[in-house]
Amino acid sequence: MKKHILFVDDEPNVLAGLRRSLRTQRAEWQMAFCDGARDALELIDQTHFDAVVTDMRMPGMDGGELLNRLAEKHPDTVRIVLSGHSDQETIMRSVGPAHQYLNKPCEVDVLKRVLARAFSLRELLGSEKIKSLISGMQSLPSMPALYMEMMQLLADPNVSVRQVGDLIEQDPAMTAKTLQLVNSAFFGLGRHVSSPHDAASLLGLDILKSLVLSIGIFSQYDDIRFPVKGFSIEALWRHCSRVGGLARQMAEAEGVAKQMAQDCLLAGLLHDIGKLILAVNLPAEYQQMLDAVAAEPDQADAIEQAAFGTSHGAVGAYLFGLWGLPESVVEAVAFHNHPGQQREVVFGVLSLVHVASGLVNQASQVKSLANAIDLEYLAAVGKEERLESWATLLDEADP
Repeated sequence: MKKHILFVDDEPNVLAGLRRSLRTQRAEWQMAFCDGARDALELIDQTHFDAVVTDMRMPGMDGGELLNRLAEKHPDTVRIVLSGHSDQETIMRSVGPAHQYLNKPCEVDVLKRVLARAFSLRELLGSEKIKSLISGMQSLPSMPALYMEMMQLLADPNVSVRQVGDLIEQDPAMTAKTLQLVNSAFFGLGRHVSSPHDAASLLGLDILKSLVLSIGIFSQYDDIRFPVKGFSIEALWRHCSRVGGLARQMAEAEGVAKQMAQDCLLAGLLHDIGKLILAVNLPAEYQQMLDAVAAEPDQADAIEQAAFGTSHGAVGAYLFGLWGLPESVVEAVAFHNHPGQQREVVFGVLSLVHVASGLVNQASQVKSLANAIDLEYLAAVGKEERLESWATLLDEADP
């Protein structure tokens, strides 16, 4: 079935260029083009669109208002900003309702890839149950504004570590959380880090970017007003921090490429976000599930599946896929509890995040080792003999 995509821009030459360059997609996509947000809203009310790609600055109703209306009325539609304006105000206005932000001029192949990936993610993870579940949620976390600003900054090849540090220091809460994490034993820096500038210098901008993204998501909620008894956002953050740090350490011990180690950190930091999304949006159902899990802790995954028809991993991965996070990270989030479900069983980010999560859960007495780690999967990827060595990394970080 063809995907329906709407492109919105007040510049006729931009629309003409898109129409011309995307002509080869007509066999797969049914495309419509509007030169204004109000006309686009009327069309959206008449036709279901799988994705809307819009400019931000337009006369009358701008792209930000269009996306907000779209998020309210059609939350299951993929929402992408394609704009030539990268100033802070424009980014801030699009942060909540937009799934991704692309800069003009944008290579057509990049746009095709972003849309195709969003659609394929729905095929991979998007059972009707997940789609309807996420579509009805009113409080999905938005991509943190600071992260989007950092992405804009890092797009400049001449950006300095000091500029990135200055950006993070604008947010005291972000600064505190970042320094708390980089001074933990998992990073083993051998010295106390007291500023984001030092963190950027010692860890590198890619790792700092991962921290900003994960901390920014967690900081959108707090324990004080949280509706689910026995669910602590702070405890979830501590768990995810430990898993991310341990997965990165394990990756480095295996001598993998630097990018893979960084992806392990990010996937570990984000792997349980689906729990937060479910608890915030479906508190009564989540409370019932927690009560059932308290009686049978080793059946937590099965109880969750029965309660929601899906897993917290799939819910988190669906959102991160829409945001355009790396495929290895999305896969690790999706299958961290059941790695054997990945399409191709190979050693990678998923393997390390699965084991790191299992070791942390076992150490916290959340699960027994037999239920925490899939030993059959570990043998299939040729890493069963490394488990004991990896476990010592956690012991050393938690003296």
